[in-house]
Formats: sequence, structure tokens, C-alpha cells
Amino acid sequence: MRRTSAIPASAQQLDLFVGQGGDIAARDAQDLMAWPFFSLAKSKRVRPIDFRMGEVSILVEATAEHGMATIWDADVLIWVASQIVEARDMGRPTSRLIAATPHEILAFTRRGTGKASYERLKAGLDRLQSTTIATSIRQRDARRRHRFSWINEWKERLDGSGRALGIEMIIPDWFYEGVIDQALVLTIDPDYFALTGGLERWLYRLVRKHGGKQKGGWSFDFQHLHMKSGALSAPKRFAFELRDIVRRQALPGYALTIEHTLGRERLLFVANPVDPFDADMRRVGLGPVDMS
Repeated sequence: MRRTSAIPASAQQLDLFVGQGGDIAARDAQDLMAWPFFSLAKSKRVRPIDFRMGEVSILVEATAEHGMATIWDADVLIWVASQIVEARDMGRPTSRLIAATPHEILAFTRRGTGKASYERLKAGLDRLQSTTIATSIRQRDARRRHRFSWINEWKERLDGSGRALGIEMIIPDWFYEGVIDQALVLTIDPDYFALTGGLERWLYRLVRKHGGKQKGGWSFDFQHLHMKSGALSAPKRFAFELRDIVRRQALPGYALTIEHTLGRERLLFVANPVDPFDADMRRVGLGPVDMS
């Protein structure tokens, strides 16, 4: 899309919401954690995700130019959700029109803040804007679908000399309404951003959504997980990667085990006990504290 210093016509009726710096909790939208909305591959994906389960239908389509938005691109939406919830809890007005600096987003998501990272961020914004979704989730009639892109439009903000000041983006109603409703947002471990694999990132979000702090945890069989991931990998490859994640105990905050029931493999996940002081330090990005 064209990126200029002019205010888009569609943004003129929206108040500008400016993200704040500093340390805030990372929050994720539950709908995005529970369902297959993103490519899990680092290579370009053009093949659609066409998912149906009961009354839930999701169709994610990509362009040949940019490819489908990836689970790493979704970090931008986690930053957006975190900013909106923080502002709401502080009594500040929010909006679908959001201003930020690339440095704020990159630092929050624990990425490098150099030129290469900035270029990767812009490529991610293009994928978020060009990927289209049609879903029945949160629609009163399951036969109806809400169609949108993760970012309606985005642009670079420029000063009078043409120097970049930051970016502005407009998020869709569907995402904004889900975030502004507190029941549809969960706090996530900041170590999530250190996960490098697409499958383990997707699995953490699913585990956080369904496992929560439930005593006894939760479980899914491998076949169900494969279907719900939207991944293009074959079931055998998917199962191999799941077993490796369990072997490495790769998900922050959760213990993973594999059970065999009636000839099927099931993934069981249980939340680890949390030290309240350590959790507070981790929330602000300070990590575990050595008290020795």
C-alpha cells in the first residue's frame, strides 16, 4: 500500500491513540490463541487456511506478493492488545487508530532495534495488512462471516522534512472489540517472545488459552492439535516436532508430558507453580533474581 504523511480518509473519524513506552504486561487475544489464524512457517505461505469445527469457520487468504501473516507478525497484535488493555485499565481513551515508533514495538517483542529489524517489521505490517480473514467467530449466526485484515491500513509518519517519526496503523473492529472486552484477553509470559519455532509459539498460545492455571492441566490428542494448528506439515512430521518440544520442555510456565491412550498420543500440559515475586519481576522484563 502507499505510505505517505497524509492522514487516510478512513482514519479521519478516529481519535489517535498513542502507545506508551515503559514496561507493561504482554497480553494476547484469546480468539487468536485458540484458533488457526497464522502461518507457522518462516517461508512464504500462499496456500489458504480453511478451518471448520462445529460452528466455527475460519478462512485465511494471502497474496502472492507478500504471503500470509506469520505467527511472528502476530507479535505486533500482541503489542497492540497490551497497549489497549493497559490504557483502558488506566482510564485512558483508546482507538483503532494507533501511533507507535518501531523501536517501541521491537523492544517490547524482544527483537533487535537496528535497520534490518525495522525492515522486517515493515514487511510484517505488509503481510498483516494484505492477509484477509473471514470467520464466524463472535458472529450471532454461524452462517455469517466477518471479513477483515489484521491491519486495515498503515503508514509511516513523517515530519516536515520527510524524516520518519514512527508509524500509524488502523486495526479492524473484530480485533479491537475482542481486546477491549477484558474476558477475551490473557496475560502471557514475556519469554514467549524468545521462542524461535513457529510450532512452539503456536502451542504456547494454545496451552495458555486452554491450560491456564487449571488443577490437573489439560490435554489434546496429536491429531486434534495437527488439525487445529493449520500447519502444512504432514501428521508424522508434526508429531515428531511435538515430541521434540516436550523433550526440550520448551514452553515457559508449563510442564509437558505425552500420554498414550487407546493407541493415540495425547499432549498433557500443566502450569508450573508460580513464585509471586518472580512473576512480578518477569512481568517487567527483569527475569529471575539471584538471591544467593
